[in-house]
This record gives sequence, C-alpha cells and structure tokens, in this order.
Amino acid sequence: MKQFIFALTAMLFACCSSDNETQAETLPSPEAMTISITIDGQTRTVSLVSNAATRELADALRQGPITYEAHDYGGFEKVGALGRSLPTSNEQITTEAGDVVLYNGNQIVLFYGSNSWSYTRLGRIEHESLNDLKAFLKAGQGSIIVTLSAAAATGISHHVTTPSAKDALYTLNGQKTDRPAHGVYIKNGRKVVL
Repeated sequence: MKQFIFALTAMLFACCSSDNETQAETLPSPEAMTISITIDGQTRTVSLVSNAATRELADALRQGPITYEAHDYGGFEKVGALGRSLPTSNEQITTEAGDVVLYNGNQIVLFYGSNSWSYTRLGRIEHESLNDLKAFLKAGQGSIIVTLSAAAATGISHHVTTPSAKDALYTLNGQKTDRPAHGVYIKNGRKVVL
C-alpha cells in the first residue's frame, strides 16, 4: 500500500510540475506586455491587454516608434489617427482615466475621463493620480504629439514606497496595481506569479 501511495504521489508531483513548467513557458515576456508612450519629453508605460490589436501594434513598434497627433475631444479624452489600421474586437466599454482604446480600427484614444462606447481595449497608462495623468496628457490644452515605442527591458522603472504598501502588488514596471490579472508581479520585494 505504501508503494502504491508513493507511486501515486510521484505521478501527481510529475504531472503538476510539468503543468507549472508549461505555464511558465507560456507567460508573455514583460516586453510583450508593455509599450512606452512619450508626450512632450515625458515617458510612461502602457500595460497592454492581450488581443489581436495589441499583438499587431507591438509587432509594428518592434520595427520602430509610431508618432501621431492627438487632440482633446469631449473633455474626457485625447484622440488621434494612428496612421494604420489594427484588428478590432469591439465591445461596449465604460472607460476610466488611464484607459487606452482603439476606435474605428485606426484611432488611439487616451482617456483622462470616462466614456461609454464600443471600443477595442488596448491597455492602460500607468499613473500615480488623476492629476498626474491629466498633466501628462495635457488634458484640455489642445493638440499633442504622441510617440508610441516598444518598451525597453529595463525592469522596474520607478517605485514609490509608502507605509501602506505592505503586501501590495506591483507590476514589473514598479506601478502598484489594484486589478491584478494572471501574470508576474512584485510583492514585498519578491516575484509572485498569479
């Protein structure tokens, strides 16, 4: 009986180990999950969702940066033509400040407010506060030049530590997240896989 339990435990361990190895191999690299956005010499990270549009955008950015002009619209967003079309997977979305979406397949919308419409979700600009985001996007100040580029694989770009940060989850770029999904995060200085 002991031999049977030992054999069963060994098989179970081998099965679980190979599943974990497979899962680790299929996790996207940090570079594939983020891009950089630069406005007026300031750069932020955009954490991407995984869909056909973001994969095509990331592939295009590996060839070089994309620069376009964006303008205020409706008092809640900056919108501009990307200069190319991306695949769409539109769904009704109520956006939040920081969201980045694709509109009509060829326009990038950067939100500093909220709107409800049919968009293809692309990702989210990492920011510390609404005022920080509005200043970065130059909300309400007219047209801006936006440059999207492949994110450099430099690890954590900046990290703010506060007394309440104990047990908080951070992205690999050092941004605190309240909405973790499957992926790799930092918690108390250690890597955590969710």
